Amino acid sequence: MSDRRPSNQPDGQPRPRGQGAEPSQSGSDPLELIEECLASFTDADPRQKLLYKVRHAMMAAQTANQQREAEFKKVSEVVAKLTAPANRIGTLLDVPGEGLARIVIGGAEYYANVDPRVPAEDLKIGAQILVNEAYAVIKTLGYDRNGPILKLAEAMADGRLRFEQDMGRQALVLQRSSDLLGVELKAGDEIRIDPSHRIAIEKLDERKSARHVLDEVPTVTWEQIGGQRDAITAIRKAIEYPLLHAETFEKFKFSQPKGFLLYGPPGCGKTLIGQAAAGSLAKLVGESKQTASADDRRPPVVTGAFLHVKGPEILNMWLGESERMVRDLFAQARARRKEGALPFIFIDEAESILGTRRALRSFNISNTLVPMFCSEMDGIESLQDVVIILASNRPDLIDPAVLRPGRIDRKIKVRRPNRDAATEILKVYLTADLPFDQAVIEERGGDAAGASASLAQEVIDTLFKRADENRLLSIRLRNGQHQVLYRSDLISGAILASIVQRAKEKAIDRTIQTGRPAGMTAQDLLDAAAEEFREGEMLPPDDAAEEWLKLLDHHPEQVVGVSSFRRGRQTEERAVNQII
Repeated sequence: MSDRRPSNQPDGQPRPRGQGAEPSQSGSDPLELIEECLASFTDADPRQKLLYKVRHAMMAAQTANQQREAEFKKVSEVVAKLTAPANRIGTLLDVPGEGLARIVIGGAEYYANVDPRVPAEDLKIGAQILVNEAYAVIKTLGYDRNGPILKLAEAMADGRLRFEQDMGRQALVLQRSSDLLGVELKAGDEIRIDPSHRIAIEKLDERKSARHVLDEVPTVTWEQIGGQRDAITAIRKAIEYPLLHAETFEKFKFSQPKGFLLYGPPGCGKTLIGQAAAGSLAKLVGESKQTASADDRRPPVVTGAFLHVKGPEILNMWLGESERMVRDLFAQARARRKEGALPFIFIDEAESILGTRRALRSFNISNTLVPMFCSEMDGIESLQDVVIILASNRPDLIDPAVLRPGRIDRKIKVRRPNRDAATEILKVYLTADLPFDQAVIEERGGDAAGASASLAQEVIDTLFKRADENRLLSIRLRNGQHQVLYRSDLISGAILASIVQRAKEKAIDRTIQTGRPAGMTAQDLLDAAAEEFREGEMLPPDDAAEEWLKLLDHHPEQVVGVSSFRRGRQTEERAVNQII
């Protein structure tokens, strides 16, 4: 209830409206009129309670009306947005002046105004923009994340970019986006352009090429390679002597060989020799440059970079992709050379990408790779001080154009190890710090070093023994003679490493089963050797006999039949098809 009291006459009676009361100045507001009526009634007047109810009902109705108006306004705004025409999306080509923009929408260009509320720094060339019905720029949407990818043919002097397209399609000249301004681009780079083919948006990272780069040269040393003394001596003379005896070589005007081929049976250390050659040469270059830097009071330069590629990684079914990867490989080598590093390109399984070209050029991918590889080696940009090392099990399959002098200057044979070399290799893996059985140590000198040497010799004696259990293949020569190949004729460093690994597994399994520490025994190594050859089953199938004979260093022209020994029995002889 209101505390206001009506203004009374001196005798306390209400003054009638017609007797001196002032008229209301509140206009037609019902609530104010009700307030005036309430003020004119006394507390005992029964009409006062009724007027309070009327005022409350009117205030509730007024609040409900305001809520309805607010909801109606929201609905009207939503309807207006849903029924309004769609805004168009275009591409910003240029900002010729403040508040102006040159845009392209659906292939048509417009000279449009820019909403002042759009920040100037958001107006980037090549970005997507939103325009209204009047074609005014009202918002920026950033760069489109989709679009065609083209290979750059030339970065022009004025900053524009020229692209060559597929045969039958015109070349394109595009301007750069704001984010590409100042970015160094070269021919062959992959650039994404906007869908309207007007602006070059971004440079894409090179694909797959980064996996070939090892920032550090391999740490493999010559001492870690057992056997292969002839091959190691040959490659060390070819790559190290020109640095160690530079003055002598300069007197004879001798230039260091640029390319090497390591060939021989699989598993005999070609990859290890290539890595050791890179590590050794980089170390020598680093030492010589560090000495020169100390004399000149300059900081030493980076020593080397090793680019290791497996031949099949380069092969790609898409036209031009394999050639691109070869270009990228040599481009990386040149870039690292400019940085002061000595780059090595080591290509394993080289015959898979540099094979002999055939008459049907369009059906052989290597027919384009070989010319690309040769042109990169003989290109305008110098490859001086870039060492190329190829490794292959089948050098006869490599194209002669690659192996000619001036490209691959040295061919080094990596042979199967003989008895002494195999012993040396086995000692690399069967080291004295391995846990040997205590009984073995006591029987063989009392120390681990003597035990490891004795075990290695026992394993080698067993493998090189000309016994029936070591027979693998029998070959019949054209002159009628028969020749038996034993395990020792197919031995390799990889097989010896696997034998030691199998023996370790046996000792580990015995330790787990018994719960007590167990060391390796001679029987572990002998059993491992037998399992290795039994599981390997180095027996050629009928359609691949010639390939196996070449890997075994036998000329298939002189072989007319091959048979194998299984479980002590000789199998039926299989003819070498192309010989008979």
